[in-house]
This record gives sequence, C-alpha cells and structure tokens, in this order.
Amino acid sequence: MALRAVRVITEVAAVDRPFDYALTERTAHVALGDRVRVNFHNRSVRAWVVGEADPGRELKALTKWLGYGPPPRLLELLEWASERWCAPLSRLLAGASPKRLVTTLPIAPVAEGLAEAVRREACELEPGLVQMAPTTDPMGLLVHAYETCRSREGSLVVLVPSEAWARRLRGRLEQRGCAVASGEGEWDRMRAGWPVIVGARGAALAPAPRLAGAVVFDADDALYRSEAAPTWDAVSMLRERCVRDGAPLWLASMLPSPVLVNDRPFQRDTDLVGGWPRVVVVDRRRSDPHEGALARVALDSAHRALDEGSAVAVAVVLQRLGTGRLLACVRCGELTRCAVCGLAEHEVDDVLSCREGHERRAKFCRSCGATNLKRVRSGVSTLARDVAAQLAQPVSEVTSVTAPDAPLERVVVGTEAILQRVRRCGVVIFADFDQYLLAPRDTARREAVQAVGRAGRLVGGRRDGRGSVVLQTRRGDDLVVRSLREASFDELIDDDIATARLLELAPYGAWAEVTGEGASVLISELDRSELRVSASDRGFVVHASDPMVLAHALRAAPRPAASVRIAVQ
Repeated sequence: MALRAVRVITEVAAVDRPFDYALTERTAHVALGDRVRVNFHNRSVRAWVVGEADPGRELKALTKWLGYGPPPRLLELLEWASERWCAPLSRLLAGASPKRLVTTLPIAPVAEGLAEAVRREACELEPGLVQMAPTTDPMGLLVHAYETCRSREGSLVVLVPSEAWARRLRGRLEQRGCAVASGEGEWDRMRAGWPVIVGARGAALAPAPRLAGAVVFDADDALYRSEAAPTWDAVSMLRERCVRDGAPLWLASMLPSPVLVNDRPFQRDTDLVGGWPRVVVVDRRRSDPHEGALARVALDSAHRALDEGSAVAVAVVLQRLGTGRLLACVRCGELTRCAVCGLAEHEVDDVLSCREGHERRAKFCRSCGATNLKRVRSGVSTLARDVAAQLAQPVSEVTSVTAPDAPLERVVVGTEAILQRVRRCGVVIFADFDQYLLAPRDTARREAVQAVGRAGRLVGGRRDGRGSVVLQTRRGDDLVVRSLREASFDELIDDDIATARLLELAPYGAWAEVTGEGASVLISELDRSELRVSASDRGFVVHASDPMVLAHALRAAPRPAASVRIAVQ
C-alpha cells in the first residue's frame, strides 16, 4: 500500500479535472501546492498537488518533485477564480507559479518599524475606497497601510497598473526602510512571506502564504484585467483574497466605478481639486477651420511651455479608439451622433449609421441641417508633421513600438504611450478628445477621465501651478469635459451608477462574451432560466443577475467539439 496519495491538476488545460497518484519514499515530502511531474497517458507532464487522495487503491506513482508552487491558502482562491471566470484551473495555477524551479526558500525578514520622519508622511484613511487625485503622492497611504498591517501575520501586497511604476515605488519604499519583493525573479521571496510585495496585475496572485493587507492604486485601470483567456480581474481577485484572509484592503481611484463605490467607506483625498491638473478646453466648433491641427489656445500653451526650458516641453496625444471615422459639420462643427445611443455615426453605404446600427439616415447635420460633412480623423504621423510645421520645432513620434531608450525632442506626438514614457513636461494636448468621449464601450467616460489624470502626473496639479492639460473637442458641453474643468466628479459618478443599474452592468449584473466556431452550439445548450442571451457582431453576449449565477450556467453547459472562447467580464 502506498505511503500517501495526492490529487493533482496537470498542465494539460484541455483536461480540466484532477487525477490521483501515489507517493513513494522518494516523494513522501510532497505538500499541497507543490509542482510535480507525473506519467499522464504515457506522457511526462508537469502538475500541481491540489489535495490528498485515498491511498487504499492501486495508483500510478508520482514521478518527481519539481519544487514549490502556490501556497495551500492560495489554492482555494484559484479554485474560486476558476469558477468565477470559467477557466481551466491549470491556467491560473501557472500564473501563480515561478517560471523556473524553486526548491529552497529564503528566510523572510521581520517587518521593521519605520522612522519617525517617515511615519509623519502617513495619511490615515480607513480601509475601503479612496477617491484620490492623480498627482497626490501615494506614499502617505502606503506608509499608513504598512504601519497598520505590520503587526499582522502575512505580507502587504501593493498593486499598480504598470511594472515601471512598480519599480519606482519599490525604490521609494526601500529608501524608507521597507523590505520589498517584486518581479518574477523574486518569486521565492514572495513565497517565503516577504513583508511587502509590489507589482502590477500578476502580483494579485503573489504566492505569499497569507495577506496582512493590500493596497491598489488606480483601481479602475483597464490594465488590471487580462485580455487573454481567462479574462480575470486583479482587483476582484485581490478583494476576494483579502476577504478570505481577513485582511484590510485600500482601493484608490481617480474616478470610482459603480463596482468600487460598493466598497465602503467612500473617502476622498483631502485636496481633491488641487491634485487635478488645470484643464483648458478648446471647443473646435467655434474655432477657425483654417487653424490647423492645434487651435490657437493650444499653440499659445505650447509656446509658453517651450520657453520654460524643460527636457520635454510639449506632449500631443492622439489616441484612436473604436473603428468609426468621426464626421463633423463644416458649417457648425457638430459631430454626427446617433439619436438613440449617442455614439458617433460613420458612413456606411452612402448613409450614416452608428456602430450598433440603430438608425440609417441621410448625410446631414442634425444641429443645423447642412449636408456638407468633413472627416476629422488623422494618424499620428500626419499629426506630427502638422505640429512640427505649426510650432517650427523638431518632433518625436512615440507609440507602443517606440524603443524605450530612443532620444526625444522637446515636442513629442503619439499615442497614450507618451504618458508612460515621459516623466515631466509643461503641457499635454489631447488633439482629439472626442475619440475618448465617443468610444463604443461602457467605460469610455471613465477612461477619458483617467487619461487626463495620467497627463496631470506629467504637468502637475493645480496646487503646483506648473502646467496644464489642453482638451481639443467638439463636445465642450459634455458632462465629462465639465467635470474635468471643475475637478468635480460627483455628478459623473452618480450618472455612471444610474447607467449601470439601467443596463444591468456590474455590480448590478454580469455578462460574458462567447465567441468562436462552437459558440452557437454552446449557447443552444445553455439553461436560460436565469440568463438573457443576445447576438453581437462577434458572437453572443450572455447576461445574468450575478457573476456566480453566470459562471455556474456556463460551466454546466456541455462543451462543443469546436473551439469556444468565453470572456467573463
């Protein structure tokens, strides 16, 4: 009879169920979460130990111990996440495991108290949601969270949207005396229970044996959601993990979404208005059509910034969202918009229609009745050429493919990659802010506010009086534009909550997109008693009242032979 038997999940994602293997004297030390190698249908594959099994029957022997994997407490969370996002458990186990074999663990240091001068930086805020201005220093909240959690068992996990931000934040924490682990190269330190763990989305699955607390900055950032299957969300994952460990969680956001507003208490930055940049709105409906890519107000702001002498003085952002080409009236400057949904209309078969096809109409302006419409869309290269001519300055183009070490001129033009690449400048100009406002997605308004907030980190807040953000738009009366100009977002938050309730979006409902060759077969097998199914341009959208109701229904449906992709939101 075997000494022990264990239950494993193999790395073969197509076979998403556990198998039992016997332990021998050579593998008797194997524990929950460990990585092992097994003989699976005459193939040698890697696997994870997820439980104990009955040794009282004949089983294949486990081949080899490969080292440490996720800690036992994290296994329960990953099983929940597998249900929540309709994903093979092996995919999530791989995300919580090291890329190399780890067979020994270091001894974690004790969380030391901070110096008195550092403790004075603390901003005492209760766990929950914090509406924080983009230029507010995050160290105040971090120092408070560290001191609050220092006496608790476990690690303090800090999430930020990008790895570059995580590296900068780690340096600042280490300067203040915190022992920090981050990055794939320090997986063993996280597994050993280092006092502080800092990282981007993947840090939500950091292999700390237990959480003492967690802090998430820019908690509504789209980078926290995986675009590849499974489409898991780091904030939801970390929230569930904190609940299971009884750990406090702080969520900081520039513009809290309806999902985050449920996290109480809802607190605000003490200087919310002063922490937002000075926003200058240029309504191009009233501007001279011969002005060029940058209006006169934007040009004046750019010249003032060039006179100040900073390394990068002017950043011009042109972010193309959606697939439609915007059309505007030559006479009054109004954009063509759908009367049903408010999205931008584009030309289809010599008529106007929105992306959803609500109405097909003749080409004329709803505002003044004129029939002369013009396209208001240009690419980054064209914009860079025009800006160089207007400012009489050399211009650098910055996009996601631009080399990180490429030298930059004092004027840069590009996509939102600028906001990651440039650290300081005098003015940020959004050449066509309507591409944010009219993007065909429910998060468009929030993403517009976040983009301006990230630009504010380059130019400084109103309390600094250093620079400004210029928005060129044909929707100067839009609620988003008005909120940014006044740095007051209560009306926008309330409107987002009302919209989410009306459309049954999270947290008042849940939905998943089902695509692929076998999508129609899977949809036909669904139990629709608690679901609502609608067709989309790529497949089907399945709605339910609750994420777990949706997940259980999707998991219960038989899988078709053809490929299917399920993206749970």
